[in-house]
Amino acid sequence: MMNGKILFVEDEEDLVMIVADTLRGEGYNVTTAADGREGLMRFKTEGADIVVADVMMPRMDGFAMAREIRKISPKVPLLFLTAKSTIDDVEKGFELGANDYLKKPFELRELIVRIRALLRSNSGTSGKDVGFKIGNYDFRIATQILAIDGREIPLTYFEARILEHLAANIGKTVDASELMRAVWGNDNPSNRNSLHGYIHKLRRTLRQDPTVAIINQRGFGYMLTIKSEVPA
Repeated sequence: MMNGKILFVEDEEDLVMIVADTLRGEGYNVTTAADGREGLMRFKTEGADIVVADVMMPRMDGFAMAREIRKISPKVPLLFLTAKSTIDDVEKGFELGANDYLKKPFELRELIVRIRALLRSNSGTSGKDVGFKIGNYDFRIATQILAIDGREIPLTYFEARILEHLAANIGKTVDASELMRAVWGNDNPSNRNSLHGYIHKLRRTLRQDPTVAIINQRGFGYMLTIKSEVPA
């Protein structure tokens, strides 16, 4: 029984052979492509349950391919593999619609675990987009949507991940380093300004409900609070 169809797009032939053989050994149906243009063509003609792709490739890079795939399928999981490690590259990938990032070199076991998690998340167990009730907002995690008074407000990947972590700890201070590790995978100082920027955007988005606030606990981190009453 096949576990799902994977489109693996990578221009390093040896890596393609190793990864594809390993995934097939795990029961996956694997289709490969050597560059972004071929990967896009194969996705259009054959489809996939998940796309695993390198970023730096000839003819069409992973980012450009992802942009086109998202026009065809907004929900298919995208996992980027890359040797590039700057936060700008990671951020660009997520804003284009990536679901996960794995830096080279990587352990095959970790790749398999991430693929399983993305496929499980995409299929869902109940068909519902679970989330949090935040004051008068409904926050739906999978679709990255805040809803209030019949309006839907789309969040970016990073806004959604930060809000998810804060919402899971309502009324508690979340250390800034903990937030960065949860969202970016590390607490590199270069991520701190990005964190501040996304917190500022979330505060503006949450202004429609005056009972909701993100408080800066100077020197520690941030706290999502819900006031029971608002002074007149």
